[in-house]
Amino acid sequence: MDYKIVIDAGHGGDDPGASGNNIIEKDLNLAISDYMYDRFRELGIPVKMTRTSDETLSPTERVNRVLNAFGNDDDVLVISNHINAGGGEGAEVIYALRNNSKLSDLILDELSDEGQIIRKAYQRRLPSNTSKDYYFMQRNTGITQPVTIEYGFLDNTNDANKLKNNYLRYAEAAVRGILR
Repeated sequence: MDYKIVIDAGHGGDDPGASGNNIIEKDLNLAISDYMYDRFRELGIPVKMTRTSDETLSPTERVNRVLNAFGNDDDVLVISNHINAGGGEGAEVIYALRNNSKLSDLILDELSDEGQIIRKAYQRRLPSNTSKDYYFMQRNTGITQPVTIEYGFLDNTNDANKLKNNYLRYAEAAVRGILR
């Protein structure tokens, strides 16, 4: 199957995401996404981005950009880039209830090879309706294959230093995992 890729730089504009240790999530998400976009283009893989600048997108606008990029098909991989906060350490990947963990596991394997601590690949259900995904990017993107990559915790000093020094290596690791 020939895959098409939509890269989502999480947050943006009026929504900075998390911040700490001199990292603003929306800015690092965009830097990682820009790198990935350029790499997939170099490799001849069809790729689009939900945002290419510091703009505010509602969840509905973000999902519409995903679905309008290449259509609502299972050969569309949606890579939503994020940086975590909340006192943990390491990378994790969230995948949709309709998908299996294969893509998430491959990305985490590659991030581990770059020296990042790996937490887990997981799904999360909406408490009010456990047949649905908790996160809108997994819940509202049709039959595409969305993953949310949380590269590390910006409020953890060790992770923050790794993110500042290695974010391009982590982006390349995610590209390798997706290619596998």
